[in-house]
Amino acid sequence: MATEGEKGQVKLLGATLSPFVVRVRIALALKGINYEFIQEHFMHPKSELLVKSNPVHKKIPVLIHNGKPVCESMIIVQYIEEAWGNKAPNLMPEDPYNRANARFWAAFVDDKLFPCLRGVFTGQGEQLQKAVEDSVTNFLLIEEALRTNHCFAGKAYFGGDQIGLIDIALGGLSAFIKGLEKATDSVLIDPEKMPLLSAWMDRFFKSDGVKEVMPDVAKQAEFISTRRASMISPPTAN
Repeated sequence: MATEGEKGQVKLLGATLSPFVVRVRIALALKGINYEFIQEHFMHPKSELLVKSNPVHKKIPVLIHNGKPVCESMIIVQYIEEAWGNKAPNLMPEDPYNRANARFWAAFVDDKLFPCLRGVFTGQGEQLQKAVEDSVTNFLLIEEALRTNHCFAGKAYFGGDQIGLIDIALGGLSAFIKGLEKATDSVLIDPEKMPLLSAWMDRFFKSDGVKEVMPDVAKQAEFISTRRASMISPPTAN
């Protein structure tokens, strides 16, 4: 449970449909940390607080703890683990090798997988098809890791019996991935070709601490469709 007065000490600048903000909300929920959620809007000017708190990138999410801002979703998640290390569950493995392995796959999600998903989000025609194919290739690598990597093969989550760093890194994108599939009529995670990954995602979606903050897939798909339409709409005359 959150300590008394904790809500005033912890603030999160974000948007409910942002997969990167979802990551942080999951970590806070799992740790039982009370916080004030300050909604930023994609289509509106950035707030003064956001620009002041993240002057380099001016992007969400930003966690403000005791007046000090922490930026970038996975840096925030690791900060939460370190700042509230006395609160269960542990989001990082204790073993140094397993911890390095977790960081490797979390980085894989951001450095290899997400650029492909961004291509699905923005792409049309052949570019869209190429981005879908590249995304599937990376998802198949994760499927193989679920099958063979001794750190998490045969376990409920990448973190073992409980959600950990990789689960948050990939799982925070879950509604976005499902929304992309609906909005683009694509198959990114095929249950027949990726049974382990598909089962993991279903299990993750239903987990306590996740289901409470995960965006509605239909709303996510609607948002994606609207944004995609705005990218291809011809400019209007002044």
